Amino acid sequence: MNKIDLIFKALSDPIRLNILKKLYSAESVCVCELSSIFDISQSKLSYHLKLLLSAGLISKASEGKWNFYSVNKDTISTILTYETIQKLFL
Repeated sequence: MNKIDLIFKALSDPIRLNILKKLYSAESVCVCELSSIFDISQSKLSYHLKLLLSAGLISKASEGKWNFYSVNKDTISTILTYETIQKLFL
């Protein structure tokens, strides 16, 4: 699957969009916090985060045993218009 296919697949799911919205409004978010926000199993959350990572829409930083996720705003701004970003994330 090429990069553009991965991006559109990642953006096509409401749960992944909600994860992006949460991450967009924060500097970075611990996976433990994401687990408590979204009422889905850890395995499903991991699946959604993996798709967002593979599309390059988010990045991950490890600190000890925790992973922290943040939005790649540069990537988002190259694929979505300013108006779309406003509607989706702000």
